[in-house]
Amino acid sequence: MSKLSYPPLSASLVVKDAKAAIDFYGRAFGATERYHLTDPSNGTIGHAELDLNGSMFMLGEENPKMNKSPRTLGGTPVKFCLMVDDADALFEQAIAAGATSQMPLTNMFYGYRTGSLLDPFGHEWLIQALIEEVSPEEMQRRWNEAGGECKTEEG
Repeated sequence: MSKLSYPPLSASLVVKDAKAAIDFYGRAFGATERYHLTDPSNGTIGHAELDLNGSMFMLGEENPKMNKSPRTLGGTPVKFCLMVDDADALFEQAIAAGATSQMPLTNMFYGYRTGSLLDPFGHEWLIQALIEEVSPEEMQRRWNEAGGECKTEEG
């Protein structure tokens, strides 16, 4: 049996209905399941690992004694940023799979086409594709010009 490899840093998401989450992340973002562990007492998925665009993330069913999902907490302060070649195509794919748009895709001052989605489990995802190489100095100039607000190229 081969040893699973792990990156230096991985996210671990807490969800209500881990089985549905694994299905959603596959349909929305093309994630593939590495494996999952089922809780023998209730049949829920206590731990799963998924590969996504060259990265790995974990997820598991909410257990209020140990962890809480964004739905239980009433939101999340965390955003996941998914870098892709075609933001428009993946954004539409995720919407079709059940995500809701939080911010429509927009060409941003920092050189990326960016949109924000909320998945059905309460996690927020930024979908981004590079459209222009922008140096940190130019980003700062554009940021200053916008008065420190994250404005789009359109305004």
